[in-house]
Amino acid sequence: MGILRIDHPDVESFITAKQGSGEYTNFNLSVAITDRFMEALAQKEQFPLINPRTGVPVAQVDPQTLFNMIIDAAWSSGEPGVIFIDRINEFNPTPQLGSIESTNPCGEQPLLPYEACNLGSINLSLFCKEREETPEVDWEDLKETVHVGVRFLDNVIDASVYPHAKIESISKANRKIGLGVMGWAELLIKMGIPYNSDRALVLAEEVMSFIDRESKTASAALAEERGAFPNFKGSIHDRPGLPALRNATTTTIAPTGSISIIAGTSGGIEPLFSIAFTRQILDNERLIEVNPLFVKYAQEKGFYRQQLINTIAEQGNLENVPELPANLKNIFITAHQISPEWHLKMQAAFQKYTDNAVSKTINFPRDVRRAEVASAYLLAFQLGCKGVTIYRDGSIKDQPMQTGLTANHKASATDRRLSSLRIGEWGKIHPLKRPVRLNGITDSKKTPEGNLYLTLNYYQNRPFELFAQIGKAGTDIMAFTEAIARLISLAFRCGIDPKAVAEQLIGIGGSRSVGFGLHRVRSVPDAIGQFLNGFLSSATPETVIQEKLHLFEEEQSSLPLAPEASAENRPRPLFNLCPACGMYAFAFFEGCAQCLACGHSEC
Repeated sequence: MGILRIDHPDVESFITAKQGSGEYTNFNLSVAITDRFMEALAQKEQFPLINPRTGVPVAQVDPQTLFNMIIDAAWSSGEPGVIFIDRINEFNPTPQLGSIESTNPCGEQPLLPYEACNLGSINLSLFCKEREETPEVDWEDLKETVHVGVRFLDNVIDASVYPHAKIESISKANRKIGLGVMGWAELLIKMGIPYNSDRALVLAEEVMSFIDRESKTASAALAEERGAFPNFKGSIHDRPGLPALRNATTTTIAPTGSISIIAGTSGGIEPLFSIAFTRQILDNERLIEVNPLFVKYAQEKGFYRQQLINTIAEQGNLENVPELPANLKNIFITAHQISPEWHLKMQAAFQKYTDNAVSKTINFPRDVRRAEVASAYLLAFQLGCKGVTIYRDGSIKDQPMQTGLTANHKASATDRRLSSLRIGEWGKIHPLKRPVRLNGITDSKKTPEGNLYLTLNYYQNRPFELFAQIGKAGTDIMAFTEAIARLISLAFRCGIDPKAVAEQLIGIGGSRSVGFGLHRVRSVPDAIGQFLNGFLSSATPETVIQEKLHLFEEEQSSLPLAPEASAENRPRPLFNLCPACGMYAFAFFEGCAQCLACGHSEC
């Protein structure tokens, strides 16, 4: 996580860092918001930017302008998030060691320099006493699990092998642990409580206050058995009448993407992301995977049938399924159906009884206004959250595609000849026939979707065809990649300038990237463009001229172009492609990109 204080002189450049060339996509960005900034924003007063080395103000800025920049960037790409740094330090358990300046990558664990995460999560869906009249939480079993969890995480500190002496020293001196939860949405479903309801908020506070209280009791018992954490003296726990603790912190709400899939439950404190999705089990066979609680309920009520499941799998939720009862739709509500206000209320309810912080995503629809994003950030501060991460559906910005010769480019004689070859009429360019044998070069490139294998074949010293392969046969990502390669091959065989093809592809961005700087790859098309450009850059312009271009003089009518679907009518996919398994099951929740099909996580 890259974090910069709001009063830093470079904060404007930091806020917009991901809006330009996009060289900072391999880690998250958040702005550390101070109470002083929030006061200046509310009072509409000038806000000072301060040199961190000297402590001297270097400029006065309008806080509303800075805030608007944050909102605009977050609306565009989901970043930067914000952390409320003064609130984090208000609950810093060891202030005698210094102030906290940053968190781990997903924001749930504020840490001093060299401290390490030590996190675990309890599956709440297993602690429901399911009775016909009033299901309730199994408090006794939950208590026992909390005590075992605290002991287990404390043992991890001593059992771990540390890569650096400073990490080992501070980890053993503070002994921070973070016991959290997963399966919250499924617990609510079992108890018949809608996620976006006051009953859910009340239960959230009851459950998390219980876990926090019992974790402190367990830590105190460990302190009697093994001793308090070495930095206990001077900590916020060092107060008359309070027992010594073994751990400086005991509770955290962390992302649980992989472990929640292993446990077969919902992630963290997030609502269900989808009621059903498609999982590939064989190369050419797919299985619709439905939430087991919904299957159980549907079978018990007698309306389970395959056509219903197919309909739900198409849209991911129950909203537009008229034959289902309203109370069922309320209980099985999904993340995109819940308003940002309710997302934040739930985050705040858990934060109230959590030592560290809460990793959660506030989901927005694609057409949300910037003012609504701003309201969410302000509400997060008012509700007592320590930070906030938002995601607007489809908000990742693509890099603009470059086309042909630019206005500032001085065309050489070769450029002009190539340009003239580009000019043709629809239907008058036929591709060259493929020779039986061609020579070529094979290479591989890492992409956000996995390893891409490329073979470029030449004919008479110019690119003639491209083969590309990624993932497993029969997957969507393999089909799309093969389609791109076929179209590129067709373009080469029709005499299109290979550099123009490469320029069209370079810079196309998706939701993720791999690598840094010149080696950064934004997508499969970007990787193909870079591959082509790498082999073309050493060629002379003459070798790129299309010697075998077939131009026919007979007149033919222009080919019609298909009308483009409007943005309003074009459906937005609920999931992205997973880089590990190639399935459309990759989504952003719990502040992290995760795959519901295979468990792959980018946190």
